[in-house]
Amino acid sequence: MKTPRVNYAHLNATVNPKHVDSLLRFFEQGSKPVRQDGFGVEIEHLPVRNGTDLAVNYYEPNGIETLLNRLRPFYDAEKEHWEDGHLVGLERDGIIISLEPGGQVECSIGVLHHAEDLTASYAKFRGEMDPVLDELGFRLVNYGYQPRSGYADIPVNPKLRYAAMDDYLGRVGRFGPCMMRCSASTQVSIDYGDEHDAIAKLRVGTAIGPILAWLFRNTPYFEGGDNPYPLLRQEMWDHIDPQRTGIIPGLYDERFGWRDYAVDVLSTPMMFADLTHTPEAQRDGDRPLEFAAFRENAGEIYPDRALNDYEIAHVLSTHFNDVRLKNFIELRHWDSLPIALAERLTQTVGSLFYDDAQFERLTSFLDGVSEEDVAAMKQDLQSRGADSTPFGRPWDFWHDFLGLHGLQRRAAPGDPHHPDVFQH
Repeated sequence: MKTPRVNYAHLNATVNPKHVDSLLRFFEQGSKPVRQDGFGVEIEHLPVRNGTDLAVNYYEPNGIETLLNRLRPFYDAEKEHWEDGHLVGLERDGIIISLEPGGQVECSIGVLHHAEDLTASYAKFRGEMDPVLDELGFRLVNYGYQPRSGYADIPVNPKLRYAAMDDYLGRVGRFGPCMMRCSASTQVSIDYGDEHDAIAKLRVGTAIGPILAWLFRNTPYFEGGDNPYPLLRQEMWDHIDPQRTGIIPGLYDERFGWRDYAVDVLSTPMMFADLTHTPEAQRDGDRPLEFAAFRENAGEIYPDRALNDYEIAHVLSTHFNDVRLKNFIELRHWDSLPIALAERLTQTVGSLFYDDAQFERLTSFLDGVSEEDVAAMKQDLQSRGADSTPFGRPWDFWHDFLGLHGLQRRAAPGDPHHPDVFQH
């Protein structure tokens, strides 16, 4: 009998070995054997109209497109991002403004080497942004979901990939259009030293991310009413498309490594193919450079050669596991947070992953935990909320173990216009 594959997903799919080797080289190039302990922080914001609290979309008068055009003088002209004649992103050293599908405004800050620097960097972004928002009559809210609007109220912004994703995710599972149009998150990225360190951090991050998500929960609303889910973001992502979301298949098998992750990613249908940086496609002209790919995986789309960095980045971006491997590790569990809580979360991530003694405590505590254990813990959180006992431990234990005694979640509202609104 042959030893079974670690990853039991996509059993009938084949991958191109040259593509696998490309991803392995990409992961290796991301290694930082000389420690830098860097952070990348992404905070997504929900745009809502003053007075009504309804979602502001990309196309409406004094909407998101107008906002981006007003902000252009603060950013590098040569780093603007356009799609079909529409401005969709701005960039300068240290910060990128981009859009999520429903017009959510994402601020990406990095690389930081001290979590405490996040507030100052973010304050500069808001200092330029807020006067323009005041003129346009709307504001940016830090909740996990739109407060008054539902997914059917919000058009998708002008990116071809978002139209393809909206179609695909709206057919294969639950919540796809809800997530795309109405949700917002906080994500923290961290470094890894080598393959062993990366896999250890993927495992720890996957296991404790839902626990931190509960402690930092920030989604009072869903589809215009009260949010019934203890962890709405987790509920949405776990049911959108299991072949590319949730726990990485095989992660807790002792044989799991970068190659297994690469095979999983490369086996998965891509949803959307981007050939804009594939020279062979530009020469042949026999298919569009961007198109929906609901069944085809990377090996069926890209040439029989090593993938270039742009192609690799695109392939990796079509996976949305709880914790995602690129040439860094991206922790993706958390709702959009006001800056005070986002900084506290980043500090917590730093203490857990960059403090060697604390990380050793975590890996020792989680030794022997299986994929099934993590899935059961997630379900326990989702079904019982405050009465849950993650990995059999009460919440007092987790506050102490994660260094979060004294966390004042309700001291920082997601919307200063409604300072008394918090998720229960």
